[in-house]
Amino acid sequence: MSDDQYPTDEPLIIGVDLGTSRTAVMSSRGYQGITRSIVGYPKDIIGIKLLGKTQVFGDEALRHRSALTLYHPLEDGVIREGSEKDYTAALELLRHVVNEAKQGAEVPVAGIIGVPSRASIVNKELLLQLARELMTTALIVSEPFMVAYAINKLSDAIIVDIGAGTVDICGVKGSVPGQKDQITTLKAGDYIDERLESAIQQKFYDVQITRNLVRTIKEQYAFVGEPEAPVLVTLRRDGKPAEYDLTREIRAVCESIVPDIVENIVAIMKGYDPESQPEVLRNIYLAGGGSRLKGIAAMVERQLGDFGPVKVSCVDDPDFTGCAGALKLGLDLPPEHWDKIGFSGPEA
Repeated sequence: MSDDQYPTDEPLIIGVDLGTSRTAVMSSRGYQGITRSIVGYPKDIIGIKLLGKTQVFGDEALRHRSALTLYHPLEDGVIREGSEKDYTAALELLRHVVNEAKQGAEVPVAGIIGVPSRASIVNKELLLQLARELMTTALIVSEPFMVAYAINKLSDAIIVDIGAGTVDICGVKGSVPGQKDQITTLKAGDYIDERLESAIQQKFYDVQITRNLVRTIKEQYAFVGEPEAPVLVTLRRDGKPAEYDLTREIRAVCESIVPDIVENIVAIMKGYDPESQPEVLRNIYLAGGGSRLKGIAAMVERQLGDFGPVKVSCVDDPDFTGCAGALKLGLDLPPEHWDKIGFSGPEA
């Protein structure tokens, strides 16, 4: 169906996975897109002349970072509690992804937005304030619940959403998860980046390294367990390229997040009735960018072995599973009924 065949008074339904590192969006008209959660503003008139605009988003902002002041408005998966500029950058990022989803159509928008399981009421209210500037109807739900909805695992399952800012562990029991069914830890992708940067600097003190370069290395090589091959990376020392072996460092920092994940899976599993626990242990799903860590499902499975037969799986599409679940929920439930689930907050 082309854009001109859609009723103009019918809202565009969108699902948004608002992430510290990336924000993914899917719409009821077939759009899907992903944007790094970065907003850049030109430092001076030369930057405006170079770029032809006063704000830049995502990968484009990274490419031109020398000409920009960069803002990462999301921290630990929620809006950074900082200056007014952080709030403005968060609004502009959300406006950008909503406009991308609209694809030039002038239509009302109803959006379901995912946030970490234990995001504070204050931060949810702040996000709703932003969303209501751009949408006619908005709903906040936990990110792992969106994943569960996408893969149709709404009972006797545990979802582990490994993002950049947080790892969210959520037990689904046939209803919208409550606070006791969800745990959030901050040992996630950004934690790995920080530790890897420190490890590289300590071992190879004279190489030139940046957080963005560390993130690129992690995204290409991250693994846990026994390495398939040495991780050899070209870095620069005094401007000259040389090859460095980072196998041990990458393995150590990636494995550092696993104990907390296992401990929290066990804590959530114990919240089920004992007769349900064997089924729950066979339905553990890893999502988010961290589910791409080579070997992580097998390692978590092994470390849970004392509890009986365990099956840990990774979702097929960690980039879009969350927002796909939000969109599916939005299509299954008319927007006028969204206040029955999730966090819709008081009417503005």
